[in-house]
Amino acid sequence: MNSPVTHSAEDGKGIIITANAMQQLAKLCLEQGDDQVLRVGVRSGGCSGMSYTMDFVPSSQIEAADEVYEYKNDAGSAFRVVCDPKSLLYIYGMQLDFSTALIGGGFNFINPNASQTCGCGSSFSV
Repeated sequence: MNSPVTHSAEDGKGIIITANAMQQLAKLCLEQGDDQVLRVGVRSGGCSGMSYTMDFVPSSQIEAADEVYEYKNDAGSAFRVVCDPKSLLYIYGMQLDFSTALIGGGFNFINPNASQTCGCGSSFSV
């Protein structure tokens, strides 16, 4: 089985993003307009105790303590992913994938820090 092509932030840190997710994120970034960043994090809740959050927000909402990662896709388009330090403790090294499958499709989080994940893949525990 071949490993999926993945992208890391320009500094080699942060979240690993597969080629499928990069393609979808680049498309979504264009639809969101200028000056938007992708905020990724975790919050309490979900069937396993913690759930992932992911949304586009204006770059003016970047906090001083946030980690900001720059990603470039193969076409040269760039976008930024922002994560607060508390969330980063739980998702550092996580892989973000995207599937077009009818069942279980959408963004998928593959988190090496999770000791347990729910069936829907959107919540976890450590």
